[in-house]
Amino acid sequence: MTTTLDKAIGQKQQNWQTSVLNSQTFWVFAAVVLACLFLSFATDSFATPKNLYNITRNVTFVAIIALGMTMVIITGGIDLSVGSVLCLCSMILGVVMHAGYNIEIGIAASILTALIVGAFHGILIAYIGLPPFVVTLGTLSVARSLAMVASGNTVVFEFGPDHEKLLSLGGGAWLFGIANPVLYMIVLALVTGFMLRWTRFGRYLYAIGGNEHAATLTGVPVKQIKVAVYMISSLTAGIAGIVQTGWLGAITTNIGTGLELQVIAAAVIGGAALIGGTGTAIGALIGAALIEIIRNSLGLLGINAFWQGVFIGSAILIAVLFDRIRNLRLNK
Repeated sequence: MTTTLDKAIGQKQQNWQTSVLNSQTFWVFAAVVLACLFLSFATDSFATPKNLYNITRNVTFVAIIALGMTMVIITGGIDLSVGSVLCLCSMILGVVMHAGYNIEIGIAASILTALIVGAFHGILIAYIGLPPFVVTLGTLSVARSLAMVASGNTVVFEFGPDHEKLLSLGGGAWLFGIANPVLYMIVLALVTGFMLRWTRFGRYLYAIGGNEHAATLTGVPVKQIKVAVYMISSLTAGIAGIVQTGWLGAITTNIGTGLELQVIAAAVIGGAALIGGTGTAIGALIGAALIEIIRNSLGLLGINAFWQGVFIGSAILIAVLFDRIRNLRLNK
């Protein structure tokens, strides 16, 4: 009996170790650690408190949206509109507060805008049957144009009577000197991780991404789940827009331009498979961290910032290749 128990425990430990070593998230985390160690010795400014503070704060905007994007990708979808939705939600917040309304009304208007956009995506994709790529690519243009219309294509930098509250919301550090955006990111990551790991909604996402037809046959409300997941994606973009507005203290119609590439890259690098069925909240955070470290290190190492796209694109290709090799090994 004891021998059998020891054997079972040993097999479980071996399976756990194999699972970790086969995990893309683990290797990306290892890359983040190695990159931090290398940059700490290669430069004098990487490991300084100011630079580390900037890295942790800057990573939050991509990471927050990557949490929602990961959920979309798990279902086998994609959302190319997140950068423009961020811009639109930021502008709605700014315009409403500039008109003299308090911060609560401004945030409510911004969040409502995000949910409407997400519901629009979900209905067209789930009920009308349009491809996610086409729908969200169209909204990428529409949302940014609406932001220009809302602001008259001008910079908004005055936020009415609650101006200081908004700046404190995004630029303050209310707890132990940790930047507020980081706190929001941690809370949202915990909520997302719990949803994916422990709720029926999370199991439905993986079921849809794994085999949508089979999920439908087993009674999963596929259409409703898809609408919900695109609403969550737009919601995370809206939240990031609110926080970034408070951090920057001003809004331009260029805010969020090209952000969709970084967000998708963070999700994919963190282990979300574009074919669906795979992805985690912690993976999204680690992927976003790697992208920010790459961006930060270019300046510290004296490398032209134009190379950023090369490094991020290469990281995506390596992540997809890793996932492909892993799947081939598992299918043998």
